[in-house]
Amino acid sequence: MPYGRVMSTAALTHAFVAKLVAKPDTADEVAGFLAGAVDLANDEAGTIVWFALRTDDTTFWIVDAFPNAEARQAHIEGPIAEALMANADRLLADQPEILPADVLASKVP
Repeated sequence: MPYGRVMSTAALTHAFVAKLVAKPDTADEVAGFLAGAVDLANDEAGTIVWFALRTDDTTFWIVDAFPNAEARQAHIEGPIAEALMANADRLLADQPEILPADVLASKVP
């Protein structure tokens, strides 16, 4: 697809937006965990887009989108969420805030 062209993302209807606040002494470990989790996201056929973002030293976000509610549910029951929740008390200052969302519009290559 040539640069500047946008594929149709009408099939992306469901998403998650998750906010993670790391403990100051575990922020680098959280960053590493999220960077490595992209391989797991790539293995999920229903996870069409997946981003791990950092907005300050300890605040991280995961934003992902799916074609339907079933794919979104499969993702939240999958290995990324399982590993995150298994380590949340040790790594995070608070419980992760995981919000289901409807995709209103998107632009992805």
